[in-house]
Amino acid sequence: MFGLDDQQIRRYSRQLILPQVGGKGQRRLLDASVLVVGAGGLGSPAAYYLAAAGVGTIGLVDADDVDISNLQRQILHSTGTLGKPKVESGAQTLLALNPDVAVHPHRVRLRAANARNLVSSYDVVVNAVDNLATRYLLNDTCVLEKKPLIEAGVLRFDGMVTTIIPGKTPCYRCLFPVVPPPGTVPGCAEAGILGAVAGLVGAIQAGEAIKVLLGAGSPLSGRLLLVDVLHMSFREVSVERNPECSVCREGAVIELVDLEEDCHLQER
Repeated sequence: MFGLDDQQIRRYSRQLILPQVGGKGQRRLLDASVLVVGAGGLGSPAAYYLAAAGVGTIGLVDADDVDISNLQRQILHSTGTLGKPKVESGAQTLLALNPDVAVHPHRVRLRAANARNLVSSYDVVVNAVDNLATRYLLNDTCVLEKKPLIEAGVLRFDGMVTTIIPGKTPCYRCLFPVVPPPGTVPGCAEAGILGAVAGLVGAIQAGEAIKVLLGAGSPLSGRLLLVDVLHMSFREVSVERNPECSVCREGAVIELVDLEEDCHLQER
């Protein structure tokens, strides 16, 4: 069945019976690649569910090491991997879950100098970063490379998710055209984060990436999903492309730049 062996048929049996997946869709997932930028609170559940679903190649981008303060929400890591590079700890966890998956650890910070090389090698990108500098850079790179981007953020008990399809849907700069000055937006180290919020939002990101790869359902394109776990409410906001967007408007000249590093939005 579409080149799946007996063990793979058993492993993915609950997906194979879904009409939106089947053998053809599972083969597509096994042949696909997703870049997860940030191996923390959002990147952990996103990468874990992508690996469980059989996405064949997963790239992890993160320059940090595992710290004990991460373990309250970053489920790729454990007490046994404290002090280890997050991309190595994450790769170890993903391969233990599913040896079908090839995990490519990139122990670097996303910069203007390396962003295009990293993004261009993957089919879909999951944004799980902890600062606005990287968030805007990754958006601009995905628009430039025409790569679908699953955008999300979490803080305290709240989260947001949207799916960006370059050339068709609003990009991150359409939603937030002005970069907040450094220090004006608190991060999770200052404001806090409930670990389960990151888990929920990261799982939604994985679902969005899988739908994009399969061409199934209705991704959160042109829609911003707002999650409030404290009151357990979900709200959807329709968003439109900005015809004057500095990045995704027709004919825009995109120049990748590194913004201020301390322009924090949320913790991974």
